[in-house]
Amino acid sequence: MARQTPQRPDADEPELDDTTEPVEPEEADADRPSANADRSLWDSVDIDPVEIALPAGTGFTLRAYRSARDLTPTDVAERDQDDPFLARRQVIEEEEDDETVVILDEELADEFAASDEEDERGRREADGEDADTAEEEAAEEAGDEEVPVFLSHKGKLLLFKTPESLVSFIRSGAPNDLSQLDSWQELSERVEPADIAPLDEDTYELDLVVENLRGGHDTWDPTLLIEAGEAARDLSYALHLPAVLDMLSAGSSLDDLDEALRASVNGGVGGFLGRRRLKKIGAQTASLGWRTIVGKISAVVDWRD
Repeated sequence: MARQTPQRPDADEPELDDTTEPVEPEEADADRPSANADRSLWDSVDIDPVEIALPAGTGFTLRAYRSARDLTPTDVAERDQDDPFLARRQVIEEEEDDETVVILDEELADEFAASDEEDERGRREADGEDADTAEEEAAEEAGDEEVPVFLSHKGKLLLFKTPESLVSFIRSGAPNDLSQLDSWQELSERVEPADIAPLDEDTYELDLVVENLRGGHDTWDPTLLIEAGEAARDLSYALHLPAVLDMLSAGSSLDDLDEALRASVNGGVGGFLGRRRLKKIGAQTASLGWRTIVGKISAVVDWRD
């Protein structure tokens, strides 16, 4: 939590005598930027600083939301080649997709081909242009949707342990997925370490989620868990982590947990029903699921000092 900036004494207040010991700032907050930092830069570039805590440590990064049609997704080819489990799964999928070719008598083969062509023509005439139109509309809507993009490179999330190291990287001109944004140049020219002051809603404590869930229903922290879910969805989308997306997708047990938590913080009947739903969710199942999610996210982090 960001500390408040000490107030400067008024000129007419009495000065402290020489025997008064100076008050030292709290050690934990000494290097942390003030949350009162000027937000005009971030509003101008439409990018936000983000702080993420993982079991390996806490780091700063950047996140933006843009139309999907305006973004080039991060290239995960190199990252996935380094993952032996993923490589093995891809081999299995390719083997399953192989088709067995059967050589038929030439006359019989022609009959099958003619029959298939006639069937296909009939389907096109019956469906008309409806299917194509629906696909085009779906693609149009998907392109207009705002999606998250992080300070990442080749499928790895770049996390910096200090504001100074993050600013140094931004100014360096090193390749990253945010450099495609129109406002990146302005950010690289204007940003200072004092600007790296994430808002509370952009601070995610993923390192506390599993332990909190293990504590049981009575100790669950809705704010912590809901915000962790939002961060995990954004990260899994931007970094191409389909397994995490599946675990948090609509209808999954962790999505049910998220919905029940959101309902529980509301008052009235909705809040009561939400708390009842939470009681039916297994703490062990939830904690194991989240441990997997945090592990998969941690595995694609590139820590920078």
